[in-house]
Parts: sequence; structure tokens; C-alpha cells
Amino acid sequence: MKIYVDNAATTKMSQRAIQAMMPYLDGVYGNPSSLHTYGQEAAEALENAREAVAKAIGAEANEIYFTSGGTEADNQAILTGAILGERKGKKHIISSKFEHHAVLNTLKQLEKQGFTVTLLEVYENGLVRLEDVKQAIREDTGFVTIMMANNEIGTIQPIREIGALCRERGILFHTDAVQAVGHIPVDVKKLKVDLLSLSGHKFHGPKGVGALYVRKSVPLQKFITGGAQERGKRAGTENIPGIVAMAEALQESIENLSESQNHILSMRDRLIEKLREIPHSKVNGDLQYHLPGTVNMCFEGIEGESMLLLLDAKGIAASSGSACTSGSLDPSHVLLALGLPHEVAHGSLRLSLDAANTQEEVTYICEVLPEVVAYLRSISPVWEELEKGERKHVI
Repeated sequence: MKIYVDNAATTKMSQRAIQAMMPYLDGVYGNPSSLHTYGQEAAEALENAREAVAKAIGAEANEIYFTSGGTEADNQAILTGAILGERKGKKHIISSKFEHHAVLNTLKQLEKQGFTVTLLEVYENGLVRLEDVKQAIREDTGFVTIMMANNEIGTIQPIREIGALCRERGILFHTDAVQAVGHIPVDVKKLKVDLLSLSGHKFHGPKGVGALYVRKSVPLQKFITGGAQERGKRAGTENIPGIVAMAEALQESIENLSESQNHILSMRDRLIEKLREIPHSKVNGDLQYHLPGTVNMCFEGIEGESMLLLLDAKGIAASSGSACTSGSLDPSHVLLALGLPHEVAHGSLRLSLDAANTQEEVTYICEVLPEVVAYLRSISPVWEELEKGERKHVI
């Protein structure tokens, strides 16, 4: 049996998205900036896709800018917030300790340029507290960026409350919604966000295409210069096949949202119930404010990479955290932000489910994973020390 449970890293393209893309790889191949018929056919497809993406998140078409993905959208949003804040003499930015590296590394660059960044705690349950945001706001705070749903542990942040606070204080607010859009209801007006990032390959669209929502009153700053594409805010010929496919995938996800959520939640809850029976294991993050399909657990006394390799050998494709940091030997910054010690954070596993997964697959995972954990512990000197009482159990 081969099982894919790494959907937080990327999803399989849907057949609807593939079929929507095909005409723009062959028949309608014009450049949307061209004035002839070929170009105008492509331009029409581009604007139809823009309207579809806008509708899916409660925005207006002229508030959507297409990008190469979530990372670019995050970068442009944050640089826009920084520049607009600086113009008002406000160079203080608020974020959280467990943001995606597309956010954290951009903030590090801004610190080198004289900006001050406050990274909020997320506590053991992986949630930002509204009171902490209030206390962090200063006279020179010009921008706040808090992710909607965490990419490793799946916790959903109080974005609506933070958005209302920032709107009340006149502070620009961005949310990285890459893990949320297509999986939970998202309405930019209700959330009171000024900027929002999304990425197609997280909801069965293609890789290499995303979008940035920008509230019409916010003057988006460009950082890719060249032509006048995307209303002069993002140069480069638009990826028409990718954009069309992403819009179709998002529409499909929204149409099936309720049914998919119920199916995924039933599998997730069963996984958690069974895997919690493994001694000295821990589910990470609050389970009430949580994405339907993400399960992140730590197993004391073992190393995550070895667990992933053994699971893969048994046909289970999972991860230990963000795919963007899979080459790093350091423990997850997300799990460290929850207060987990290094040796426990190293033994993490993320299983991210999709509507295509089945209860039979869940049964197989629940049979195989305890065996893998038991085997790794049997050859682990750390586990031996724990069992002998030479070290204290943390979990």
C-alpha cells in the first residue's frame, strides 16, 4: 500500500485543474499583453481567473495580484507594509515566532535595514493571544503580519480579532493564509485583513503560482521591476496556464469544502485517538482551533528523519515539518516556539490528510507507526537512558 499524507507540503493537482489548464498550453498560447486576438484571448482568461479567485475569498477582482507562489506574495506584502510604515515614521513590525520562513527571513532582512521586529509567543497550544498583540503595539508600530494557519502544527490564529484591532488602530495587517485558503472558509472582508497570501499547490492547483490580496485602499509596492503586468505592480509575463488552473482548483475546493472537512476530520480524529496510545507521545497544538487535516506529534527517544525513512519504506509518505526546511538538521522552529526541548522536537512527525485519503489508509498508518516507533526506540541509546532512569522523560 502507498499512502500520501504530506498534503501540507503539496497536493496532487485535481483533474478539473488539469483540464482547465490544457487549452492554455496549446491553443490559447498568446501573451496577455499583446493586442492581437491570441493575446486578448489569454487576457480574457487571466481576468476571468482573477474574478474567480477574488470571489472565493470575498474580495474584488481588482484586489487580486498573481504571483509565483506564497513566498513571493509574503515578501511583497511585508515589504509593502514596511515601506508604507516607514513613510509615516513607523518602523516597528509585529509578527509571531512560528511564522513560515518566507515571513521570518524577510523580517530579518528588514531588521538589518533599521526596522524593529517583535515576535510574539505562541505558547504550548500554538496560538497567538490577542492581548499580546495589544500589548506589543507601540506608537511606531506600522505593520502586523500573523499567519492564519500554521504550516507544521495546523493551529488557526484569531485573525478576525487581530484584524479588527489593527483596523481600529490604523495599522496595516497581513496574513499568510497559504495553509488556510481552500481548507477553511476565508473572507477577507470579515477578517478585516489588508493583505493576504495564498498558493495554488496547497489546494490541488499547480506549483509555481499564487496570489496576493491587497485591499484597494493599500498602495501595493512593487519589488519585481520590468513591464507593466499586474497593473504595474508585478512585472513579468503572467503564467496563464497556472493561473487558470489555480482558479479552477480553488473553485472546486470551495464547492466541496463542507463535505471534505467532515471526511478529513473523521480520519484525523481517529488517527489522533490511536496514535496517542503510543507511550511518551504528544500531539502538538490546540485541537479546537485547528485545520481539519493536520496531525503533528512528537515521540520521545527517537529521531524524526529515521522515522520518515522507515515509514517511506513501508509506503507512507509523511514529513517532520515544513518542506521548505527539510534539508536542515536543526529542530523545527515551530516546535521550539511551543516550548518543546530540542531532543523532543527532533522526534516530530506531521501527517497531513486530504479528502482523497481513506479510512483504510488510516488503519494502515495506525498499524505501522507504533511498530516503527518501537523499533527505533529499541536501538536508541537515548531511549535506553530514559528507560533506565538515567534521564527524565519529558513527555
